[in-house]
Amino acid sequence: MALRRIAGRNASLELEDGLIRAIQPGEPGETRWLAPGFVDLQVNGWLGHDLNAPGLTPETVSAMVAALARTGATRLLPTVITASDERMTAAVRAIAAACETDPRAAAAVAGIHVEGPHVSPNDGPRGAHPLADVRAPDIALFDRLQAAAGGRIVMVTLSPHWPSALAYIAALAAWGVRVAIGHTDAGRDEIDRAVTAGATLSTHLGNGIAAMLPRHPNIIWTQLAEDRLTATFIGDGHHLPGDTLKAMVRAKGPERAILVSDATALGGMPPGLYRQPIGGDVELTPEGRLGVRGTPYLAGAARSLADGVAVTANVVGMEIALRMATLNPGRILGGEAGRFLVGRPADLVRFAWPQGESRLAIDLVLAHGREVDPGGDGP
Repeated sequence: MALRRIAGRNASLELEDGLIRAIQPGEPGETRWLAPGFVDLQVNGWLGHDLNAPGLTPETVSAMVAALARTGATRLLPTVITASDERMTAAVRAIAAACETDPRAAAAVAGIHVEGPHVSPNDGPRGAHPLADVRAPDIALFDRLQAAAGGRIVMVTLSPHWPSALAYIAALAAWGVRVAIGHTDAGRDEIDRAVTAGATLSTHLGNGIAAMLPRHPNIIWTQLAEDRLTATFIGDGHHLPGDTLKAMVRAKGPERAILVSDATALGGMPPGLYRQPIGGDVELTPEGRLGVRGTPYLAGAARSLADGVAVTANVVGMEIALRMATLNPGRILGGEAGRFLVGRPADLVRFAWPQGESRLAIDLVLAHGREVDPGGDGP
């Protein structure tokens, strides 16, 4: 089989049958970027496919995975949020079934992220998580979910304010599950104890918190200053202003900062008015802002991780933005995601990006060595 050469300004690859055979420096004069496929640690849906809707099927999971691959996201953690025990169990079971029956889903899904149900019950930090289903950390519930998921749950987001949180965090950390702090109004000492117990991440730092905070100390400063925590950020241009995101990335350092999409089912859909189960009447603008109609409030995220890379690159530079969407989240997963490795199937995305643009012009995606038709990522 003839070798195929794929080049960008920062790397050049030789491929054979979808496998990386050699990695070389980028081509002189090449204006396009070549990066490992994007790794999204938090995605709830895309292009109408909703992981948290009742009756989730393996086919919906597979369709979402395929749609996200067209945006350059080749590895991801499908994210299940707070709901009843029965609904969360059914959701993780459907994701597991997709991985068992669809080889492309199995290659893309690096695990499952369970966000909740152990979040703050208070308005503001709870976000869109339904109050009726919020409850204290319960190892027995985790065991049931993990059994239904076939052992695929690799990340859990919770609020550490619960009395049972420390034992829960320690147990999950001992089992190799990443624990993240999020949707919380926990105090400084509670966060410190959670990190000591084994929490290693902050989920979408700067969001999922109260609208009004003390100047200091507060939950943002505490997590930014905690070097044992790696922080994820929604870099869509709507959840965090550019100067805020820049300051936060500088505080954490490029090695402890990760981009996530946190995209909902309306991500990638045409602009317009929609009614959704959580949030009610919402408006999706041409700029990808999803808000509660007639209010200044966001109703979730609706831009791809590729868009997040472009927006963040305008703030911190493309090299750092790519690291936040590839190498850093890949390291959290502890495997081969987010980097090029000789002898492994190629996950890659090639794109042009004129500085100042808020979207990438993707012209090539390979997912697990197979070429994907790029595009289809909506507004």
